[in-house]
Amino acid sequence: MNRSRVPALRVAVIGAGWSGLAAAIELVEGGAEVTLHEMARHPGGRARSALADGRRLDNGQHILIGAYTETLGLMRRVGVDPAHVLMRLPLAMCGPTGRGLRLPEGHPVLAFLRGVAGHRDWRWSDRLALLRTCAGWAFAGFRCDDHRTVAELCHSLPAVVRHDVIDPLCVAALNTRAEYASAQVFLRVIRDALFSAPGSADLVLPRVALDDLLPAPALRWLAQRGATLRMGHRVMAIRRHEGVWRADDEPYDAVVMACSAREAARLTQVAAAPWSKATSAFAYEPIVTVYLRDDRLRFAHPMVALPEDGQSPAQFAFDLGALGAAPGLFSFVVSGARTWVDRGLDATARAVIGQARRCFDGGFGGQDDRVLVHARAEHRATFVCSPGLRRPAWRVAPGLVAAGDYIEGPYPATLEGAVRSGLRAARQLMAGSSAAVAAAAD
Repeated sequence: MNRSRVPALRVAVIGAGWSGLAAAIELVEGGAEVTLHEMARHPGGRARSALADGRRLDNGQHILIGAYTETLGLMRRVGVDPAHVLMRLPLAMCGPTGRGLRLPEGHPVLAFLRGVAGHRDWRWSDRLALLRTCAGWAFAGFRCDDHRTVAELCHSLPAVVRHDVIDPLCVAALNTRAEYASAQVFLRVIRDALFSAPGSADLVLPRVALDDLLPAPALRWLAQRGATLRMGHRVMAIRRHEGVWRADDEPYDAVVMACSAREAARLTQVAAAPWSKATSAFAYEPIVTVYLRDDRLRFAHPMVALPEDGQSPAQFAFDLGALGAAPGLFSFVVSGARTWVDRGLDATARAVIGQARRCFDGGFGGQDDRVLVHARAEHRATFVCSPGLRRPAWRVAPGLVAAGDYIEGPYPATLEGAVRSGLRAARQLMAGSSAAVAAAAD
């Protein structure tokens, strides 16, 4: 058979979030004819920018780490230089005063040893306890009982270590509190971030709006290479008919569902009912982001860890002026925010303002309505990353695959997890197509 005459694989990618964009880019580079469907008018999914109160603000404060190799590589593929749009810093879990755990540059194991040993606010017994515990995790291959929580995994650590490092790392990475979070997923994050390669634990913070990191450049890249872009179009149904997949009656050889779990469950109610039922049963955690202003204030570090309690919702705050935004703009992030969402967004914003004033003595003064820039809640920001959670499989049916940060995989709901899922979905489709062509040629 003359392989040059084999028709290109026709693929519908449903969803232009980070996983859908990754899948579409991989498919186009593999020679597929791609149609990208997105119900919103702009790409990015839950990691995007939008106008709010006259300002262009991200829908939440997303951070990357050095271990996000696939995400950083995807940016380069569409012409974005991570060095220009991201600020890379050694990992620091510092409080408002600038004190805390700081990892120096260098080999990850040595950097961790030096960082923990140099933590002046801990007793030597606290430092040794963390080092011994991490050595035990490494000796066990960063594996544990799949049904353990992070709190159970770390119960023997001193309270100060759990409070200063474990709890904030857990809620930052998994958006689930330690008492409910999967220890196994947490260990995978710890392994890849802290003990895999030099720079893997680095904080990689956006200097530009989220749209400019990947969504907008990726959409331009796809358009320039002939992909069909259908923004503002919601696919109402997918079905298999006479060996061909149809999305709203348009024929395709294959379909990548890179939409939300709820939307994917709706689309597969008939085509894959068991998969749909499992996907619709997911529980979610919201994230609240509160933007405040104080033209006179500067943080000791671009990202600051905050003490959290029943009156203080936010776990982290970011000096956006230090990251390239207008000086005096700050974002406060409340992860695992179900309790605060139930209290209401206005009450949460007032509590964050009070917390900011207590943490940054003399900062954020004046009337609340002059301090508050914007507050928003992403109600389905991430799934609850609980022990033993069975996530939906990427393979739904022949020629029908799913991609997204909620699909089965080793990572929690992160940008890296979404990108890796999209790339895997595309590669599996192309591998299957190549195998079918080879069989036909034989």
